[in-house]
Formats: sequence, structure tokens, C-alpha cells
Amino acid sequence: MKFMDLTLTWWFWVLLLFVFTFLLGILAVMAGVGGGVLFTPIVGSFFPFHLDFVRGAGLFVALTGSLAAGPGLLRRGLANLRLAMPMALIASASSIAGALVGLAMPTNIVQILLGIAIISIVLVMAKAKRSEFPVVEKPDRVSQFLKISGLYYEESSNEIVEWKVHRTWQAMILFVLIGFIAGMFGLGAGWANVPVLNLVMGAPLKIAAGTSKFLLSITDTSAAFIYLTNGSVLPLITIPSVLGIMLGSFIGVKLLAKVNPRVVRVIVIAVLLFAGVRSLLKGLGIWV
Repeated sequence: MKFMDLTLTWWFWVLLLFVFTFLLGILAVMAGVGGGVLFTPIVGSFFPFHLDFVRGAGLFVALTGSLAAGPGLLRRGLANLRLAMPMALIASASSIAGALVGLAMPTNIVQILLGIAIISIVLVMAKAKRSEFPVVEKPDRVSQFLKISGLYYEESSNEIVEWKVHRTWQAMILFVLIGFIAGMFGLGAGWANVPVLNLVMGAPLKIAAGTSKFLLSITDTSAAFIYLTNGSVLPLITIPSVLGIMLGSFIGVKLLAKVNPRVVRVIVIAVLLFAGVRSLLKGLGIWV
């Protein structure tokens, strides 16, 4: 199976991938998105790697950031296990199904569907609104049964915030779709997790963001295992990608306070739109 253009030496592509993911890590932190949703469409469209290997590496890229951030978020109370686990179990099961379907489909069909998915994600990101403290007048029966609620310390106002959620069934249905898309295309799902937890269920924005990050460490592990056992995780692609994203994220955190995140977000949306159109046209054989 051909996965890279041999007209250039192998180390050139490895080095270029490391530099690219380093810059991607910086951009992702400042834009408030996960690296996986940027990595897969851009690398899959513009690097001469087989899409199966790119999707496998994309899951590990998203997984690395989640595993690094998860323990700290739990300790600070910004990620909630009772909120995360039901959604994680549902998303994990559907991500396995998505990974199996994605690996069984012809590459050009996956490219077309990936292009459509990325363009849809761009529309979601462009229109998405966030609420710091959504109003939940009464928790639903499912969240009460699962005891999904909590407290966390809000540093900006120096107070303890009590929160609860509602519309749990609707969120569970959405997480079936989110997990399937994440597994099928090798995408991190932070772009979808946060709006569902925040706007649909009514979790405070910080709880939604923290729990989303923790969720990825469970959901992406399930899908990544399928790609790993199918031989679709290539160290030559995955290792420089993970290292680049990690190092870039450290720099991104330091630059976050100095850069206007709205400007960066516009850049990310523009790049994603271009990559989505490129993936769609590549799958259709129009722009190879």
C-alpha cells in the first residue's frame, strides 16, 4: 500500500509533519479547538500519506492532549465523572462502529464524506454560541437518577458555583452521532462535545470544556484501538505528529494571553473550510 510520495526522501515528510503539527498545536490552543479536528482534514488533504494512516494518527493526536489534561481537570473539579461516563460509554461504542465502517469503505468515499463532515463542522463552529452559566430550572429524571450535578470554584468571581443539567436523553442521542463521526474520520470531538454539554444539557462552560477534554481520552481510545489492530497506526507518522502537537501546545498556552482568540478562530475556520473543500474535491477526483 502506497502511503507517501517516494520522489522525496522519507525524512523530509517526517520533518515537515513535525513542523506542521508544532504550528498546529499553537493554533489549536489559541483558537480553543482540539488538534484532531484540524490534523486529519489538513494532513489528509495536503500530505502524501494514505488516509487510513492519517486517521489513525489523528486519533492519537487528540488522545495525547486529553490524557495530559484529564487528571488536572479532575483534580480542579472542572471535569465531572458523573457527567462524562454515561456520554463516554455511548460515544465509545459508536466510535468503534464508526472506525470499523470507515476502515471498510473505499478511500475516495471516505475523502468525500470527510470533506462534507469538515464543511459541516465549519458551519457549526461559525454559528456556535456559548453560555458561561446556562439556566437550568429543574434537572430531568435521567440526570437525577445518575446524580449528574456538582460544585466548582469560579476564580473570576471568587465563588462556589452549583450546577445541574437537563435534556440528558437528547444529549445521549447526539453523542451516538458524535462518537461515530470521531471514529470514522479520526477526528477529536471537542468541537461537538462542548456545545452539547453546554447548550443542550446546560452545564457551565468551564465544566463543559473540562469534561469534553476528559471525554476524548475515553472515546478516542476505543476508536484508536481499532485502527491500531488493523495496522493503520504508522509510527513514522504518529510519533512526529504527537510530539509536534505537544510542543506546540506548550507555546500556544504562553501566547494565548497576547493574541486575539477571535482572529485566530477566524483563521482556523478559513483553513478548515479550505481543507474540507480540498478533501471533497480530492475524493471526487477533481483535485488530486
